[in-house]
Amino acid sequence: MSDYDITIIGSGAAGLSAALVLSRARRRVLVLDGGTPRNAPAAHMHGFLSRDGVPPADLLDAGREEIARYGAQIREARATSLVPDGADRIWVITEDGGRIRTRRVLVATGLRDELPQIPGLADRWARDVLHCPYCHGWEVANQRLGVLGWSPEAPRYAQIVRQWSTDITYLASPDNNLSVADRAAMTARGITVIDAAIAALVIDDDRLRGVELDDGCVTGIDALFVPPRFVPHSDLLRELGAEFDPRGWIAVDPTGRTSARNVWAAGNVVDPRAQVITAAGQGSAAAIAINADLIDEDVRVALDVTRHGLLPTN
Repeated sequence: MSDYDITIIGSGAAGLSAALVLSRARRRVLVLDGGTPRNAPAAHMHGFLSRDGVPPADLLDAGREEIARYGAQIREARATSLVPDGADRIWVITEDGGRIRTRRVLVATGLRDELPQIPGLADRWARDVLHCPYCHGWEVANQRLGVLGWSPEAPRYAQIVRQWSTDITYLASPDNNLSVADRAAMTARGITVIDAAIAALVIDDDRLRGVELDDGCVTGIDALFVPPRFVPHSDLLRELGAEFDPRGWIAVDPTGRTSARNVWAAGNVVDPRAQVITAAGQGSAAAIAINADLIDEDVRVALDVTRHGLLPTN
């Protein structure tokens, strides 16, 4: 059994950024590293000022070294439940049976990308099957780009991808028929629409060369953008009884505070569109709010000691 001021569940950009702020504030910080981060398949990350083009693993390794310098601890463990302990403490239960007693919790567990069941698609993820034009568009600019129309947001998404190339093919899904307005908008910007489902990817020399359609025809493309369906890793918060918004995402205030007492959330578990730099900023903002909340508690404890001669609880 261990006691901490703050236990951070998740060791991505949001969690490590929060750990850096809180450990520098001389808090007792524990970070639980639950496994492979979402962006692990990507060779490089982009859009992070001063770190553009850095491999994601390098950023996380640097972050771990930095927080260790200020005394934060990192433990490889996956949290399975959060159990309130009175008004001001929470038990974090881990998969290996560990019990961690903590004053505050920050959930930074991220999300997973749910992909369509197309053979070989997942194997090409973050290589030449891509999800974010802001993350990968520059690297495939002016190439033959495809957009998979399998979600209601896909037509708008295709118009964004159009910013990086004039050669765009929109592969309309039979389950998500394009509206007349969407078709007109695509025609106006030179986006080719093909009304056929993808049967398979065409790979040659470990590179995407095109897609085979269900009618047997092959359309040549060099990269396929797939707007994924985002699924937050929010089971801990749901089991705790925290409130969710109508879209199914955890509800938080501007600092990341959830409706569950003493629990905050930051990063992709809250915001599916947060890039690495955005998640890091959310983690930092949550950390400042958490430290302020801990100070309020420290003041209350100190006043109780002064007025009633009570022993401090921590």
